Amino acid sequence: MEKLIKDALKSVKADYVEIRVQEGVNTGITYVGKELENIGENNTFGGCVRASVRGGWGFVAFNDIANLSRYVEIACEQAQFVGKEKSLLAPVPVIHDFVKTKVEIDPADISLTDKQAICNGYNNIILSSKQIQTSNVRYLDSHGTVYFANTEGSFIVQETIFCGISLLAMARDGMNIQQAYHSVGDLRGFSNVQHMENRCQEVTKRAIDQLTAKPVIGGKYTVIVDPKLCGVFVHEAFGHLSEADFIYENKKMREIMTLGKRFGIDALSIVDDGSLVGEAGYNKYDNEGTPTQKTYLIKDGVLASRLHSRETAAKMQEKPTGNARAIGYGHAPIVRMTNTYMEPRDCAFQKMLSEVDTGIYAIGALGGQTNMEMFTFSAEEAYMIKNGKLQEQIRDVVLTGNVFETLMNIDAIGNDLAIHGGLGGCGKGGQSPLRVSDGGPHVRIRNVVVGGR
Repeated sequence: MEKLIKDALKSVKADYVEIRVQEGVNTGITYVGKELENIGENNTFGGCVRASVRGGWGFVAFNDIANLSRYVEIACEQAQFVGKEKSLLAPVPVIHDFVKTKVEIDPADISLTDKQAICNGYNNIILSSKQIQTSNVRYLDSHGTVYFANTEGSFIVQETIFCGISLLAMARDGMNIQQAYHSVGDLRGFSNVQHMENRCQEVTKRAIDQLTAKPVIGGKYTVIVDPKLCGVFVHEAFGHLSEADFIYENKKMREIMTLGKRFGIDALSIVDDGSLVGEAGYNKYDNEGTPTQKTYLIKDGVLASRLHSRETAAKMQEKPTGNARAIGYGHAPIVRMTNTYMEPRDCAFQKMLSEVDTGIYAIGALGGQTNMEMFTFSAEEAYMIKNGKLQEQIRDVVLTGNVFETLMNIDAIGNDLAIHGGLGGCGKGGQSPLRVSDGGPHVRIRNVVVGGR
Protein backbone atom coordinates (compact mmCIF):
# COMPACT_ATOMS: atom_id res chain seq x y z
CA MET A 1 0.00 0.00 0.00
CA GLU A 2 2.74 2.46 0.95
CA LYS A 3 4.67 1.96 -2.32
CA LEU A 4 1.52 2.23 -4.41
CA ILE A 5 0.53 5.51 -2.77
CA LYS A 6 4.01 7.03 -2.88
CA ASP A 7 4.48 6.06 -6.53
CA ALA A 8 1.22 7.83 -7.42
CA LEU A 9 2.54 11.06 -5.87
CA LYS A 10 5.65 11.15 -8.04
CA SER A 11 5.80 13.76 -10.82
CA VAL A 12 2.47 15.39 -9.93
CA LYS A 13 1.61 18.71 -11.59
CA ALA A 14 0.23 20.64 -8.62
CA ASP A 15 1.34 22.82 -5.72
CA TYR A 16 0.18 20.17 -3.27
CA VAL A 17 -1.42 16.71 -3.41
CA GLU A 18 -2.59 14.35 -0.68
CA ILE A 19 -4.00 10.83 -0.80
CA ARG A 20 -6.19 9.10 1.79
CA VAL A 21 -7.07 5.42 1.58
CA GLN A 22 -9.52 3.90 4.07
CA GLU A 23 -10.42 0.30 4.79
CA GLY A 24 -12.57 -1.13 7.55
CA VAL A 25 -15.35 -3.34 8.89
CA ASN A 26 -18.58 -2.02 10.43
CA THR A 27 -21.21 -3.84 12.53
CA GLY A 28 -24.70 -2.52 13.18
CA ILE A 29 -27.68 -3.83 15.17
CA THR A 30 -30.97 -1.98 15.67
CA TYR A 31 -34.07 -2.91 17.65
CA VAL A 32 -37.23 -0.79 17.31
CA GLY A 33 -39.84 -1.96 19.75
CA LYS A 34 -39.97 -5.76 19.65
CA GLU A 35 -38.60 -5.90 16.11
CA LEU A 36 -35.00 -6.56 15.14
CA GLU A 37 -34.91 -3.96 12.38
CA ASN A 38 -31.30 -4.28 11.26
CA ILE A 39 -28.31 -6.55 11.85
CA GLY A 40 -25.21 -7.06 9.81
CA GLU A 41 -21.55 -6.48 9.04
CA ASN A 42 -20.08 -4.73 6.02
CA ASN A 43 -16.63 -4.06 4.67
CA THR A 44 -15.59 -0.67 3.34
CA PHE A 45 -12.71 0.27 1.08
CA GLY A 46 -12.01 3.44 -0.83
CA GLY A 47 -9.91 6.52 -1.03
CA CYS A 48 -9.57 10.05 -2.29
CA VAL A 49 -7.10 12.43 -3.86
CA ARG A 50 -7.05 16.15 -3.11
CA ALA A 51 -4.90 18.52 -5.17
CA SER A 52 -4.22 22.25 -4.95
CA VAL A 53 -3.13 24.47 -7.84
CA ARG A 54 -2.99 28.28 -7.48
CA GLY A 55 -5.40 28.11 -4.52
CA GLY A 56 -7.97 25.97 -6.33
CA TRP A 57 -8.82 22.47 -5.18
CA GLY A 58 -9.54 19.29 -7.08
CA PHE A 59 -11.03 16.24 -5.37
CA VAL A 60 -11.57 12.69 -6.60
CA ALA A 61 -12.99 9.78 -4.59
CA PHE A 62 -12.52 6.18 -5.70
CA ASN A 63 -13.03 2.54 -4.79
CA ASP A 64 -10.57 1.00 -7.25
CA ILE A 65 -7.03 1.73 -6.12
CA ALA A 66 -5.49 0.13 -9.21
CA ASN A 67 -6.00 3.39 -11.13
CA LEU A 68 -4.64 5.63 -8.38
CA SER A 69 -2.16 7.47 -10.62
CA ARG A 70 -4.99 8.41 -12.98
CA TYR A 71 -7.10 9.74 -10.11
CA VAL A 72 -4.18 11.93 -9.06
CA GLU A 73 -4.01 13.32 -12.61
CA ILE A 74 -7.75 14.06 -12.65
CA ALA A 75 -7.61 15.89 -9.28
CA CYS A 76 -4.69 17.99 -10.53
CA GLU A 77 -6.57 18.83 -13.74
CA GLN A 78 -9.64 19.90 -11.75
CA ALA A 79 -7.54 22.16 -9.52
CA GLN A 80 -5.88 23.78 -12.56
CA PHE A 81 -9.30 24.75 -13.95
CA VAL A 82 -10.39 26.63 -10.80
CA GLY A 83 -7.09 27.91 -9.38
CA LYS A 84 -6.56 31.65 -9.87
CA GLU A 85 -4.54 32.89 -6.90
CA LYS A 86 -1.85 31.30 -4.71
CA SER A 87 -1.98 28.02 -2.82
CA LEU A 88 -1.77 28.79 0.89
CA LEU A 89 -1.12 26.03 3.42
CA ALA A 90 0.35 26.61 6.86
CA PRO A 91 3.54 24.57 7.35
CA VAL A 92 3.36 21.36 9.41
CA PRO A 93 6.04 18.74 10.17
CA VAL A 94 6.76 15.91 7.74
CA ILE A 95 5.62 12.82 9.64
CA HIS A 96 6.13 9.08 9.28
CA ASP A 97 4.06 7.18 11.83
CA PHE A 98 1.93 4.08 12.40
CA VAL A 99 -0.73 4.61 15.06
CA LYS A 100 -1.92 1.31 16.53
CA THR A 101 -5.06 1.24 18.68
CA LYS A 102 -5.20 -0.78 21.91
CA VAL A 103 -8.47 -1.66 23.64
CA GLU A 104 -9.23 -3.98 26.55
CA ILE A 105 -11.84 -5.92 24.56
CA ASP A 106 -11.81 -5.69 20.77
CA PRO A 107 -15.37 -5.78 19.34
CA ALA A 108 -13.96 -7.90 16.51
CA ASP A 109 -13.40 -10.70 19.04
CA ILE A 110 -17.12 -10.80 19.98
CA SER A 111 -19.44 -12.75 17.70
CA LEU A 112 -22.39 -11.09 15.99
CA THR A 113 -24.65 -13.54 17.86
CA ASP A 114 -23.31 -12.37 21.22
CA LYS A 115 -23.68 -8.72 20.24
CA GLN A 116 -27.29 -9.33 19.25
CA ALA A 117 -27.98 -11.15 22.52
CA ILE A 118 -26.76 -8.16 24.52
CA CYS A 119 -28.89 -5.75 22.52
CA ASN A 120 -31.93 -8.02 22.80
CA GLY A 121 -31.48 -8.23 26.57
CA TYR A 122 -31.30 -4.45 26.92
CA ASN A 123 -34.34 -4.01 24.70
CA ASN A 124 -36.38 -6.49 26.76
CA ILE A 125 -35.56 -4.59 29.96
CA ILE A 126 -36.84 -1.34 28.45
CA LEU A 127 -40.02 -2.99 27.15
CA SER A 128 -40.75 -4.79 30.44
CA SER A 129 -42.84 -1.91 31.78
CA LYS A 130 -46.46 -1.61 30.61
CA GLN A 131 -46.10 2.17 30.42
CA ILE A 132 -43.40 1.94 27.75
CA GLN A 133 -44.93 2.28 24.30
CA THR A 134 -41.78 1.52 22.31
CA SER A 135 -38.02 1.35 22.48
CA ASN A 136 -34.95 1.85 20.33
CA VAL A 137 -31.66 0.08 20.95
CA ARG A 138 -28.90 0.75 18.43
CA TYR A 139 -25.41 -0.81 18.50
CA LEU A 140 -22.46 0.15 16.31
CA ASP A 141 -18.82 -0.81 16.10
CA SER A 142 -16.19 -0.15 13.48
CA HIS A 143 -12.58 -1.10 12.90
CA GLY A 144 -10.86 1.13 10.38
CA THR A 145 -7.42 1.97 9.05
CA VAL A 146 -6.61 5.19 7.21
CA TYR A 147 -3.47 5.63 5.09
CA PHE A 148 -2.38 9.23 4.43
CA ALA A 149 0.41 10.59 2.26
CA ASN A 150 1.21 13.94 0.68
CA THR A 151 3.74 15.50 -1.68
CA GLU A 152 5.57 17.04 1.27
CA GLY A 153 6.75 13.56 2.27
CA SER A 154 4.41 12.53 5.11
CA PHE A 155 3.13 8.96 5.34
CA ILE A 156 0.80 8.14 8.24
CA VAL A 157 -1.23 5.03 9.06
CA GLN A 158 -3.90 5.35 11.77
CA GLU A 159 -6.01 2.52 13.15
CA THR A 160 -9.29 3.26 14.93
CA ILE A 161 -11.68 1.01 16.89
CA PHE A 162 -15.02 2.61 17.74
CA CYS A 163 -17.80 1.00 19.78
CA GLY A 164 -21.05 2.35 21.18
CA ILE A 165 -24.72 1.88 21.89
CA SER A 166 -27.80 4.07 22.32
CA LEU A 167 -30.84 3.29 24.46
CA LEU A 168 -34.21 5.00 24.11
CA ALA A 169 -37.45 4.45 26.01
CA MET A 170 -40.74 6.09 25.03
CA ALA A 171 -43.53 6.16 27.60
CA ARG A 172 -47.17 7.01 26.96
CA ASP A 173 -50.22 7.93 28.99
CA GLY A 174 -53.07 8.78 26.60
CA MET A 175 -51.88 11.69 24.47
CA ASN A 176 -48.96 12.39 26.80
CA ILE A 177 -45.80 10.90 25.27
CA GLN A 178 -42.38 11.27 26.90
CA GLN A 179 -38.99 9.77 26.23
CA ALA A 180 -35.59 9.24 27.85
CA TYR A 181 -32.32 8.52 26.14
CA HIS A 182 -28.76 7.44 26.84
CA SER A 183 -25.85 6.93 24.47
CA VAL A 184 -22.20 5.96 24.82
CA GLY A 185 -19.60 5.66 22.10
CA ASP A 186 -15.85 6.13 22.01
CA LEU A 187 -12.55 4.38 21.29
CA ARG A 188 -12.25 2.33 24.51
CA GLY A 189 -13.57 -0.93 23.09
CA PHE A 190 -16.42 -3.36 23.74
CA SER A 191 -16.45 -2.83 27.51
CA ASN A 192 -18.33 0.38 26.67
CA VAL A 193 -21.53 -1.53 26.01
CA GLN A 194 -21.38 -4.28 28.62
CA HIS A 195 -23.27 -4.48 31.92
CA MET A 196 -25.77 -1.73 31.11
CA GLU A 197 -28.81 -3.42 32.64
CA ASN A 198 -29.09 -0.78 35.38
CA ARG A 199 -28.75 1.95 32.79
CA CYS A 200 -31.69 0.44 30.83
CA GLN A 201 -33.81 0.45 33.98
CA GLU A 202 -32.85 4.05 34.68
CA VAL A 203 -33.75 5.18 31.14
CA THR A 204 -37.10 3.40 31.45
CA LYS A 205 -37.82 5.02 34.82
CA ARG A 206 -36.91 8.49 33.55
CA ALA A 207 -39.32 8.19 30.62
CA ILE A 208 -42.15 7.06 32.90
CA ASP A 209 -41.43 9.75 35.51
CA GLN A 210 -41.68 12.42 32.82
CA LEU A 211 -45.34 11.48 32.31
CA THR A 212 -46.27 12.98 35.69
CA ALA A 213 -43.87 15.93 35.56
CA LYS A 214 -45.52 19.35 35.32
CA PRO A 215 -44.80 21.62 32.34
CA VAL A 216 -42.44 24.45 33.21
CA ILE A 217 -43.76 27.99 33.64
CA GLY A 218 -41.85 30.15 31.16
CA GLY A 219 -39.69 33.02 32.33
CA LYS A 220 -36.16 34.04 33.25
CA TYR A 221 -34.39 31.77 35.72
CA THR A 222 -31.06 31.01 37.25
CA VAL A 223 -30.28 27.65 35.68
CA ILE A 224 -27.79 24.96 36.70
CA VAL A 225 -26.93 22.71 33.77
CA ASP A 226 -25.42 19.25 34.20
CA PRO A 227 -22.18 18.14 32.47
CA LYS A 228 -24.03 16.67 29.46
CA LEU A 229 -26.04 19.80 28.75
CA CYS A 230 -22.95 21.91 29.40
CA GLY A 231 -21.13 19.87 26.75
CA VAL A 232 -23.93 20.24 24.19
CA PHE A 233 -24.00 24.00 24.81
CA VAL A 234 -20.22 24.31 24.46
CA HIS A 235 -20.21 22.25 21.25
CA GLU A 236 -23.28 23.57 19.46
CA ALA A 237 -23.50 27.17 20.65
CA PHE A 238 -19.81 28.10 20.85
CA GLY A 239 -17.69 25.38 19.23
CA HIS A 240 -19.14 25.83 15.74
CA LEU A 241 -18.58 29.59 15.99
CA SER A 242 -14.90 28.83 16.67
CA GLU A 243 -14.35 26.92 13.42
CA ALA A 244 -12.10 29.15 11.34
CA ASP A 245 -13.72 28.47 7.96
CA PHE A 246 -16.98 29.86 9.35
CA ILE A 247 -15.24 32.91 10.85
CA TYR A 248 -13.15 33.63 7.75
CA GLU A 249 -16.19 33.60 5.47
CA ASN A 250 -18.41 35.72 7.75
CA LYS A 251 -17.57 39.40 8.25
CA LYS A 252 -19.93 39.81 11.21
CA MET A 253 -18.39 36.86 13.06
CA ARG A 254 -14.85 38.08 12.34
CA GLU A 255 -15.78 41.30 14.14
CA ILE A 256 -17.34 39.44 17.07
CA MET A 257 -14.74 36.68 17.41
CA THR A 258 -11.74 38.98 17.93
CA LEU A 259 -8.83 37.32 19.72
CA GLY A 260 -8.23 38.91 23.12
CA LYS A 261 -11.87 39.89 23.58
CA ARG A 262 -13.46 39.07 26.94
CA PHE A 263 -16.21 36.48 26.79
CA GLY A 264 -16.81 35.60 30.45
CA ILE A 265 -15.51 35.46 34.00
CA ASP A 266 -11.85 34.65 34.71
CA ALA A 267 -12.79 31.07 35.63
CA LEU A 268 -14.20 30.35 32.16
CA SER A 269 -12.03 28.27 29.83
CA ILE A 270 -13.27 26.26 26.83
CA VAL A 271 -11.03 23.69 25.16
CA ASP A 272 -10.96 21.54 22.04
CA ASP A 273 -8.52 18.65 22.39
CA GLY A 274 -8.16 16.01 19.68
CA SER A 275 -5.28 14.34 21.54
CA LEU A 276 -7.43 12.83 24.34
CA VAL A 277 -6.79 9.12 23.83
CA GLY A 278 -9.94 6.99 24.04
CA GLU A 279 -12.45 9.79 23.58
CA ALA A 280 -14.75 9.70 20.57
CA GLY A 281 -13.03 12.65 18.86
CA TYR A 282 -9.48 11.36 19.32
CA ASN A 283 -7.01 11.20 16.45
CA LYS A 284 -3.26 11.52 16.76
CA TYR A 285 -3.31 13.31 13.40
CA ASP A 286 -6.14 14.97 11.52
CA ASN A 287 -7.03 14.18 7.90
CA GLU A 288 -4.34 16.56 6.63
CA GLY A 289 -1.61 14.83 8.63
CA THR A 290 -1.42 17.65 11.20
CA PRO A 291 -0.82 16.56 14.82
CA THR A 292 -3.85 17.18 17.01
CA GLN A 293 -3.48 19.26 20.15
CA LYS A 294 -5.15 20.96 23.08
CA THR A 295 -6.48 24.31 21.86
CA TYR A 296 -7.89 26.89 24.27
CA LEU A 297 -10.78 28.61 22.53
CA ILE A 298 -11.45 30.69 25.64
CA LYS A 299 -8.70 30.98 28.26
CA ASP A 300 -9.46 32.65 31.60
CA GLY A 301 -12.50 34.37 30.13
CA VAL A 302 -10.73 35.72 27.04
CA LEU A 303 -10.99 34.50 23.42
CA ALA A 304 -7.63 32.80 22.88
CA SER A 305 -7.75 30.85 19.61
CA ARG A 306 -9.88 29.10 17.03
CA LEU A 307 -9.92 25.79 15.18
CA HIS A 308 -8.00 25.53 11.92
CA SER A 309 -7.17 23.51 8.88
CA ARG A 310 -3.87 24.22 7.17
CA GLU A 311 -5.60 26.47 4.66
CA THR A 312 -7.59 28.58 7.15
CA ALA A 313 -4.50 28.91 9.35
CA ALA A 314 -2.50 30.27 6.41
CA LYS A 315 -5.27 32.64 5.30
CA MET A 316 -5.72 34.02 8.83
CA GLN A 317 -1.97 33.95 9.56
CA GLU A 318 -2.40 31.69 12.57
CA LYS A 319 -1.11 28.24 13.50
CA PRO A 320 -2.85 25.01 12.38
CA THR A 321 -4.58 23.16 15.21
CA GLY A 322 -5.18 19.71 13.69
CA ASN A 323 -8.91 20.16 13.13
CA ALA A 324 -9.27 19.25 9.43
CA ARG A 325 -11.55 16.22 9.46
CA ALA A 326 -13.73 14.23 7.05
CA ILE A 327 -16.36 11.60 7.83
CA GLY A 328 -14.87 9.27 5.24
CA TYR A 329 -12.95 8.90 2.01
CA GLY A 330 -15.85 10.31 -0.02
CA HIS A 331 -15.40 13.77 1.49
CA ALA A 332 -12.69 16.41 1.64
CA PRO A 333 -11.62 17.48 5.15
CA ILE A 334 -13.17 20.64 6.58
CA VAL A 335 -12.65 22.38 9.92
CA ARG A 336 -14.34 20.31 12.64
CA MET A 337 -14.30 19.95 16.41
CA THR A 338 -12.86 16.91 18.20
CA ASN A 339 -13.34 16.68 21.98
CA THR A 340 -14.76 20.01 23.14
CA TYR A 341 -15.39 20.86 26.77
CA MET A 342 -15.47 23.51 29.47
CA GLU A 343 -12.70 23.15 32.02
CA PRO A 344 -13.77 22.45 35.63
CA ARG A 345 -13.12 24.77 38.54
CA ASP A 346 -13.63 24.37 42.30
CA CYS A 347 -17.34 24.88 42.99
CA ALA A 348 -19.12 21.81 44.40
CA PHE A 349 -22.59 21.07 43.03
CA GLN A 350 -24.25 21.28 46.46
CA LYS A 351 -22.74 24.72 47.10
CA MET A 352 -23.85 25.87 43.67
CA LEU A 353 -27.36 24.60 44.43
CA SER A 354 -27.53 26.07 47.93
CA GLU A 355 -27.05 29.62 46.62
CA VAL A 356 -30.14 29.54 44.35
CA ASP A 357 -33.42 30.79 45.80
CA THR A 358 -35.55 29.99 42.75
CA GLY A 359 -34.20 28.32 39.65
CA ILE A 360 -34.06 25.24 37.43
CA TYR A 361 -31.72 22.26 37.31
CA ALA A 362 -31.55 21.12 33.66
CA ILE A 363 -30.18 17.68 32.77
CA GLY A 364 -29.14 16.37 29.37
CA ALA A 365 -30.33 17.50 25.96
CA LEU A 366 -33.01 16.05 23.69
CA GLY A 367 -32.02 18.32 20.87
CA GLY A 368 -31.58 21.90 19.84
CA GLN A 369 -30.59 24.30 17.13
CA THR A 370 -28.31 27.26 16.64
CA ASN A 371 -28.51 30.24 14.29
CA MET A 372 -25.34 32.31 14.37
CA GLU A 373 -25.01 33.36 18.03
CA MET A 374 -28.58 32.40 18.98
CA PHE A 375 -29.37 28.97 20.43
CA THR A 376 -32.32 26.85 21.55
CA PHE A 377 -31.86 23.62 23.55
CA SER A 378 -34.43 21.24 25.03
CA ALA A 379 -33.44 19.67 28.34
CA GLU A 380 -34.09 15.96 28.65
CA GLU A 381 -34.98 16.21 32.33
CA ALA A 382 -35.38 19.10 34.79
CA TYR A 383 -36.25 20.00 38.38
CA MET A 384 -37.27 23.21 40.11
CA ILE A 385 -34.83 24.64 42.64
CA LYS A 386 -36.35 26.37 45.67
CA ASN A 387 -34.46 27.72 48.67
CA GLY A 388 -31.30 25.92 47.65
CA LYS A 389 -32.86 22.47 47.25
CA LEU A 390 -34.17 20.33 44.38
CA GLN A 391 -37.96 20.16 44.33
CA GLU A 392 -40.59 18.87 41.89
CA GLN A 393 -39.74 17.47 38.48
CA ILE A 394 -40.75 19.60 35.49
CA ARG A 395 -40.73 19.00 31.74
CA ASP A 396 -40.77 20.79 28.37
CA VAL A 397 -37.84 22.95 29.49
CA VAL A 398 -36.43 24.85 26.50
CA LEU A 399 -33.42 27.12 27.04
CA THR A 400 -32.93 29.98 24.58
CA GLY A 401 -30.59 32.91 24.29
CA ASN A 402 -27.53 34.59 22.84
CA VAL A 403 -24.39 32.52 23.38
CA PHE A 404 -22.20 35.52 24.18
CA GLU A 405 -24.64 36.93 26.73
CA THR A 406 -25.03 33.45 28.23
CA LEU A 407 -21.27 33.00 28.61
CA MET A 408 -21.08 36.36 30.42
CA ASN A 409 -23.90 35.24 32.75
CA ILE A 410 -22.02 32.15 34.00
CA ASP A 411 -21.28 32.77 37.68
CA ALA A 412 -20.22 29.35 39.01
CA ILE A 413 -18.29 26.47 37.43
CA GLY A 414 -18.25 23.01 39.02
CA ASN A 415 -15.45 20.63 39.93
CA ASP A 416 -16.96 17.54 38.27
CA LEU A 417 -15.82 17.39 34.63
CA ALA A 418 -17.41 14.64 32.52
CA ILE A 419 -16.84 14.09 28.80
CA HIS A 420 -19.36 12.13 26.73
CA GLY A 421 -19.23 10.51 23.33
CA GLY A 422 -22.11 8.75 21.61
CA LEU A 423 -23.53 7.40 18.37
CA GLY A 424 -25.04 10.65 17.17
CA GLY A 425 -21.93 12.55 16.15
CA CYS A 426 -21.69 16.02 14.64
CA GLY A 427 -22.99 17.37 11.35
CA LYS A 428 -21.58 20.13 9.16
CA GLY A 429 -21.31 20.83 5.45
CA GLY A 430 -23.20 17.71 4.47
CA GLN A 431 -20.84 15.50 6.49
CA SER A 432 -22.60 13.59 9.28
CA PRO A 433 -22.16 11.90 11.64
CA LEU A 434 -18.58 12.72 12.62
CA ARG A 435 -17.41 11.14 15.86
CA VAL A 436 -16.89 13.79 18.54
CA SER A 437 -17.30 14.13 22.27
CA ASP A 438 -18.17 17.09 24.46
CA GLY A 439 -18.59 17.84 28.11
CA GLY A 440 -17.92 20.03 31.10
CA PRO A 441 -18.81 20.28 34.77
CA HIS A 442 -22.02 21.53 36.37
CA VAL A 443 -22.40 25.22 35.51
CA ARG A 444 -24.66 27.91 36.96
CA ILE A 445 -26.01 30.62 34.64
CA ARG A 446 -28.03 33.70 35.57
CA ASN A 447 -30.97 35.17 33.61
CA VAL A 448 -31.64 32.28 31.23
CA VAL A 449 -34.83 32.56 29.17
CA VAL A 450 -36.82 29.35 29.69
CA GLY A 451 -39.93 28.53 27.71
CA GLY A 452 -42.15 25.49 27.58
CA ARG A 453 -43.20 23.86 24.32
